[in-house]
Amino acid sequence: MTKAELIQAMKIKNDCTKADAERAVNNVFAVITEALAAGDKVTVSGFGSFEVRDRNAKECKNPRTGETIQVPASKAPVFKASKNLKEAVNND
Repeated sequence: MTKAELIQAMKIKNDCTKADAERAVNNVFAVITEALAAGDKVTVSGFGSFEVRDRNAKECKNPRTGETIQVPASKAPVFKASKNLKEAVNND
């Protein structure tokens, strides 16, 4: 499902205009992004949680040249599905 399809589904589910549905979807994504950027964890009961995890710096090899390169430390957003979401996906 693309973002446009998500907006269309929200429009139908909420019986609202496309502009209202798009604004709601964009606002949800913006709030989650802002919270993660601030270092907060976002938990949605029955759906899952979003958090940021630190990745350590590491050495890797370039597969073409065999040259060793340094990959710097970074942060990565992670989503962990709730038990309810996992059951809903697996019980189809």
